[in-house]
Amino acid sequence: MFTRYLLPIGAVVLFALAMNHVMKAQQPQSPAAPPAQPPRAPYTNTVAGTGIVEPQTENISIGSQVPGIVVEVFVKVNQKVKAGDPLFRLDDRDLQAMLRLKQAELSQSQAQLTRLRKLPRDEDRPVAKAKVDEAEAFLKDKAVLYERAVQLRQTNAISQEEVTIKEQAYLMAKSQTEYAKAQLELLEAGSWIYDLQVAEQAVAQAQAQIDQVRTDIDRLTVRALVDGEVLQLNVRPGEYVGTTPGQAFIVLGNVEKLHVRASIDEYDIPRFKPGAKAKAMLKGRPEVQYDLTFVRVEPYVVPKKSLTGDNTERVDTRVLQVIYSVDPTKERLYVGQQLDVFIATADDVATAQ
Repeated sequence: MFTRYLLPIGAVVLFALAMNHVMKAQQPQSPAAPPAQPPRAPYTNTVAGTGIVEPQTENISIGSQVPGIVVEVFVKVNQKVKAGDPLFRLDDRDLQAMLRLKQAELSQSQAQLTRLRKLPRDEDRPVAKAKVDEAEAFLKDKAVLYERAVQLRQTNAISQEEVTIKEQAYLMAKSQTEYAKAQLELLEAGSWIYDLQVAEQAVAQAQAQIDQVRTDIDRLTVRALVDGEVLQLNVRPGEYVGTTPGQAFIVLGNVEKLHVRASIDEYDIPRFKPGAKAKAMLKGRPEVQYDLTFVRVEPYVVPKKSLTGDNTERVDTRVLQVIYSVDPTKERLYVGQQLDVFIATADDVATAQ
């Protein structure tokens, strides 16, 4: 009896629920509000693109000319630097030791040059003169002995062999006297000019080696070449840095005046006119608009790299990059921030004129 009435009742309830679900599913749904209002073109005919905020000097990636261990970092993020200010320094202990060695070699070369310039020494002159006097006295003695031997030979008191021996002794003493006089003249003449030139070149070479080592030491201190602000810091004391191209340890930029790099799709290039009016809008806040001032066009069309993340965005295209200056007085802009850029076409420019 219970089953006879329960099953029909259950069927009716389930049928009513199914009909209610079908009726609700057929009702039109109200459109959902977008999370952010899309930007609207401020011109009737416009060319749209994506802009990237960058410093007036563009992003300057600071690297290192030589590899090494970072021992000191002199700057912090948001710090303003002037051209020539140190940014970070690498370990230079080996070069400091090399510098001391080269300085010692320079001192030795300078001492050698000074010694040559000071010749002859006052203390050497009496010694050389004494040697000349000694040689002359010895020569006189041998001359007397030789003359006596010649006289004795005339009387056959001695043999011819003894005369020859005395003659050879006289000639030897004469040569020794001439040698002593030549040594005295050489001493009085001082250093040879070519010896001085060799010594001077040795000093110059030692000084050049010191300058080279000092240059290598100075290269270990990476400095800023332009005035700017530290935008990014990717190096810490104790880290090893190499010379890999494109590796940015510090990113600098002059943010006193900002630029916007707008990327225009290659299909819109024929409608673009340099110098046309342009505006930029914040992502997600299109009511905040910035007037852009044309700066230049970079005429080399490059592959598209600045992506917005839109599902309909084309990534297999090339873009023309146009640089505009922007005055961020309405709201602060940050380097690397994306903006929606709208550029008036030639028709809008002609209408405005």
